[in-house]
Amino acid sequence: MRFLAVLNRDGGTLQTIDLDEFSDRMRETVEAAGHSLDIEIVAGDGLMAALKNARKSNADVILAGGGDGTISAAAGTLMDSDKALAVLPAGTMNLFARSLGIPLSLDEAVSELVAGSFRQVDVASANGRPFVHQFSVGMHAKLVHLRSKMVFGSRLGKLIASTQAAWDTVLNPPLINVSIKLPEGEIMARASAIGITNNLFGEGHLPFAEKPDGGVLGIYVTVARERSEVLSFVFNMARGKWKENPQVEIHESEEVVLKVKSPRKRLKSVIDGELCELEAETRIVIHAGALRVLAPKPASVARAA
Repeated sequence: MRFLAVLNRDGGTLQTIDLDEFSDRMRETVEAAGHSLDIEIVAGDGLMAALKNARKSNADVILAGGGDGTISAAAGTLMDSDKALAVLPAGTMNLFARSLGIPLSLDEAVSELVAGSFRQVDVASANGRPFVHQFSVGMHAKLVHLRSKMVFGSRLGKLIASTQAAWDTVLNPPLINVSIKLPEGEIMARASAIGITNNLFGEGHLPFAEKPDGGVLGIYVTVARERSEVLSFVFNMARGKWKENPQVEIHESEEVVLKVKSPRKRLKSVIDGELCELEAETRIVIHAGALRVLAPKPASVARAA
């Protein structure tokens, strides 16, 4: 197979490693498995152009390396194409990589991927913008907005900033009036957070989908308002206790239309970790099987678990 690696040198942990040394190790692993590899290292502002060129290339597999935003951009670029995406998990949480059973060590990931198999997984979109993990408003958007004002230069610094932003959000959670229109009817709620996910989250671990080809959106409506309720929600979320969380209503659908009613003219949303302007109405749909991925074989995933 022909592999093309697109590495975002400004994304995730790739900012802190020797990319030339890692590229040499990656090439050795790929070629030892009988494949070929081209490598393109780009700055963040050149990522989209590199991904679009990768889609037009003769490569069979695009190895995308960077933070969660890089992986989301790569998935959106490659969906509905004959190219397969292989995820190099260099982000903070690497939630999509976890869904696919990819080891979180870059070298282990490459070794598993070159011996992996192809599968079709789902992508969701919000008003046409693809995402692989989550669209959210409310607490998560406030947390990311607060964190964006902080200065940090490492993964540890980002985690510390996230903790501070999370605490500030818990102390003063936003409350928003929302309309959630599903095929079976409309839900009206006053919520502190809304999360709409590419497949339902699994239980007992970080918030990622165990079944990335489940074909449904997860709709998580957090109704926690008082500080004690918000703390309880955060505690249960950290333990991966979604179904047992009394502050969260869970629905599932293939399509949802979200309307947020707020006196504020400009609200924010978060799409796969990226802060975005929130439109008055957002239509979110699941695109079942729209993305071809290269992932570890099931036996490897079972060993990793």
